[in-house]
Amino acid sequence: MQLLGIRLPDNHFVKHALTQFYGIGNKTALRLCARVQIHERCRIRHLNQSQVTALTAFLSSPANSPPAAFQPLAPPNYVPPPLSQPVPAPAPREGEPVPADTLREIKIESDLRRQMRENIAHQRNIGSYVGRRHAMHLPVRGQRTQSNAKTARKLNRVERYN
Repeated sequence: MQLLGIRLPDNHFVKHALTQFYGIGNKTALRLCARVQIHERCRIRHLNQSQVTALTAFLSSPANSPPAAFQPLAPPNYVPPPLSQPVPAPAPREGEPVPADTLREIKIESDLRRQMRENIAHQRNIGSYVGRRHAMHLPVRGQRTQSNAKTARKLNRVERYN
């Protein structure tokens, strides 16, 4: 299955397949599944068209998506109503903060790569130590250089010349 230009294997769980996107890890994938109401044990091949559409719409523009439905936990003294009565929608409690939706600010693929390139260019322009290490293709975060600088030079071949 192709989703926003990324091939997702049909036999993988959705929560693992979403990590194919650059910028989505395991925790974020679980949050995405919960957001679009996909069971964590669901495989890609078992997704229906509405779930695929919801997932595509959210990943393409998370900032424009509708807010997540907030359902607070029941208080400790909660007694469920009998099955003959309909269950009322939970009302938000007074003074209880509404949790921030962290998925609305998510950046994936080209947006995230562009932001990282801009951050590295900024570090280089201001002449910081980190920027100089990036420019020389050396380890940036305090790693040893006697034994692993060759590996860092191979891995840091991202275009950083602007």
